[in-house]
Amino acid sequence: RSSTASIQRPISDLSSSASPTTPSIASVISCRGTSIRSHQETDRTLTEEQIIAVLKEHEAGARTADLARKHGISEATFYNWKAKYGGMDVSEAKRLKALEDENAKLKKLLAEQMLDVAAMRELLSEKW
Repeated sequence: RSSTASIQRPISDLSSSASPTTPSIASVISCRGTSIRSHQETDRTLTEEQIIAVLKEHEAGARTADLARKHGISEATFYNWKAKYGGMDVSEAKRLKALEDENAKLKKLLAEQMLDVAAMRELLSEKW
């Protein structure tokens, strides 16, 4: 009966009640030096300030592969950032981001208006 009670306990109870010699589930999974990352950690986006700082590190002589590993990005992402933000200051990068956001909103408004116009033309072209 005591064995069924331990089976029905949640995993959080099992890891906290483990003996000092018994490794926890997280330590067993990450025993090879790899860490368990949550979805939020892997899908994070860096701010303009952080991107500019990474590019400045590269300009100071850091290797691309080392920077990519350090910041959790691919080398392709680094080169895309370099093409987009290379030579910019933080204020210029923020302005670029604001303009891109405004452009996206305007494109959405234009698409909605074009749909409205097409619907009106369709409605007017029908014979009563």
